[in-house]
Amino acid sequence: MITRTRERFPFDLLEDPAELASFEGWSEHVYRDLMALQEGSLSRQDFDEKYLRRSAILVLDLTGFTETTIRGGAPQSFLRILDAQRVCLPVLRQRGAGFVRTFADDIVALFDDPGPALDAALDIHARTWEYQKLHPREHDPAECCIGIGFGPIYAIGPNHAMGDEMNRASKLGEDTARGGETLVTEAAYATLEQRPRVRFEPQADDDLLFPFYRATRSG
Repeated sequence: MITRTRERFPFDLLEDPAELASFEGWSEHVYRDLMALQEGSLSRQDFDEKYLRRSAILVLDLTGFTETTIRGGAPQSFLRILDAQRVCLPVLRQRGAGFVRTFADDIVALFDDPGPALDAALDIHARTWEYQKLHPREHDPAECCIGIGFGPIYAIGPNHAMGDEMNRASKLGEDTARGGETLVTEAAYATLEQRPRVRFEPQADDDLLFPFYRATRSG
């Protein structure tokens, strides 16, 4: 249902929560609650109590997706995604991810805390390297770029995670990390810094507004 609100705006607004939900951004319940929050009939505290959770977020992206598609065609890039999912998804399950979603060449996984998320990331890099050594592809093998965040997130949307730490983990995994790298936010680092046999190195990026760290196995 489109509601006409020409008293305030010279255009139509989509106001039906069910129709908004049909575009698969949020669920109908979330749209209803957001509208109630906007109107003042639902308090911010009640909204937070309903949707706010504390989780570790792992965001994984593959290198070379566009280049492989250009050089080898779309099916070749699909095979890279297939390889990555076959390697990565069992690791995430073994390390206790409570939620996993794949989309194109991305994977998002949620954990109760960042320890298992970091273990999963480091395992994924090692297994990806081993798999590609045994099963080489015609074009450059895909590597995983991983970002990890930790903190309060809103359990809404396709990834069941929206908020600052999700944004940071996504920025690190999708835009900042290079192939084979695991980057963690400052909040995740604060919990992980005492982990044995892991080295954390502070990183600098002029395009980012927040500090982050590179995590590698040290022994």
